[in-house]
Amino acid sequence: MYDFFKPLLFKMDPENAHSLVEYSLRALNAILPGALSFLAYKYIVDNEILKQNLLGLEFANPVGLAGGFDKNATMIRPLSALGFGFLEFGTFTPLAQEGNEKPRLFRLVKEESIQNAMGFNNQGADVISKRMTQNYPFVLPLGANIGKNKLTSNENALNDYFTLLRSFKDLCDYFIINISSPNTKNLRDLQNEEFLGALLKEAKEITTKPILIKIAPDMEFKDALSFCEGAIEKGASGFIIANTSTDYTLLNNNRTFGGISGKLITQKSGEFFHALSKELFGRTLLIASGGIDSAEVAYDRIKKGASLVQIFTAMIFKGPSLVRDINEGLIELLRKDGFLHISEAIGVELK
Repeated sequence: MYDFFKPLLFKMDPENAHSLVEYSLRALNAILPGALSFLAYKYIVDNEILKQNLLGLEFANPVGLAGGFDKNATMIRPLSALGFGFLEFGTFTPLAQEGNEKPRLFRLVKEESIQNAMGFNNQGADVISKRMTQNYPFVLPLGANIGKNKLTSNENALNDYFTLLRSFKDLCDYFIINISSPNTKNLRDLQNEEFLGALLKEAKEITTKPILIKIAPDMEFKDALSFCEGAIEKGASGFIIANTSTDYTLLNNNRTFGGISGKLITQKSGEFFHALSKELFGRTLLIASGGIDSAEVAYDRIKKGASLVQIFTAMIFKGPSLVRDINEGLIELLRKDGFLHISEAIGVELK
């Protein structure tokens, strides 16, 4: 079915297409709840070999949805029917904001990639928190991906994160601190040990929920490693490696802004993940993100130390069945290698 609708969606402006998908999923939930049961029957893979307890949470499978797809937590229930093991909502900010000027989202069809300069467009914490009171607790682990407002200076950025931690500490299962998006001016400057140390110190006073840090794949390795090791010492529960890339040498266009996601960064993100996992594996939770579009790529990251993986862009090009296909493919790959459970494969290349 997606193969039929995909050409029509790709003729639309990317943001309008996303809005149409969001509207359709919400309509299914509101008008035809039985359709969600059909989707769940079609897409959910239920197998003990994939189930894990991490961070005190039960993950039915290792494939999650990365932040950015469901910014305003409007699609949580229908998305769960697509077979994900966990979901993120956001990135959102304390105050509603429109994000950057349009056009700001571009499909790179031949490359199966996306270039975006969205800028944390979202409806704001008040609206999203009211919505989450109707959805939480939930059958899947839910992560709140939080960021600072565009107009908040870096000097005052801590207050934005503290506000969101307080507002959502009872409305999610874990937090993701987003200080690595390239689309909010100077945000990546907050990827330093001083800022993160101050944030984590106060965060531990605000909430007992796990706090994950999402980092950029464009950091120098030594800086990224020092940053992660400092975060572990200050109480971070894990890392999402990594966000979109600003390596514009990967592109064949003249747009030198925004972040690149999808197949174009598969190798870059994989190498960056592997380099860090060799130093961090066994000390913290590692989630791989960036260019994951198949069971084979997901399995490679798992063997290199990822307990969980996230997808986003690949689903735009391959459709919602991708979640099921990755999970089914992982089961086959695990069994082929003689593993009885996914935990046996995690980090096997590092042991």
